[in-house]
Amino acid sequence: MKLMFASDIHGSLPATESVLSLFAQSGAKYLVILGDVLNHGPRNALPEGYAPAQVAERLNTVADRIIAVRGNCDSEVDQMLLHFPLTAPWQQVVTEARRLFLTHGHLFGPDNLPALTAGDVLIYGHTHIPVAAFKGDIFHFNPGSVSIPKGGFEASYGLMDENKLQVLALNDQRVIAEVTFNP
Repeated sequence: MKLMFASDIHGSLPATESVLSLFAQSGAKYLVILGDVLNHGPRNALPEGYAPAQVAERLNTVADRIIAVRGNCDSEVDQMLLHFPLTAPWQQVVTEARRLFLTHGHLFGPDNLPALTAGDVLIYGHTHIPVAAFKGDIFHFNPGSVSIPKGGFEASYGLMDENKLQVLALNDQRVIAEVTFNP
């Protein structure tokens, strides 16, 4: 099953438009949103094209294909605008080969791991820094941020396709980070 990941949209309409265009072209079954969807938060500058209501409208056009988790900047008021569930602090997707633990990263993350078994995948956002690595006996994956990248990285998103996880640059789809699953 092919999945696309976006995190930390923070109300940016241009980033949302890019994500939705790439999602339509990706062949992914679901768009997984890892929190911080509509609001920029008090520690971030306003992202380019800040338009939370329009972001909600655009995302609602594919609501039936979105799996989302709540970020530290998301609220019940945001949920009122969105037609897909956003208030769960974490979700799990189980494939034939492995379990994906989806979270924003402020409650569970690399420094506060949930109970996972060997070969599972921790997928999170929050830091705005891309990661695709095998650490210990689990995979760590962070698609970075589509709107407010940090750490010298550019805006990015993620893809999971059968045997690999990739972080890709939002503007040109260049591979920023990649990890391959064991056969």
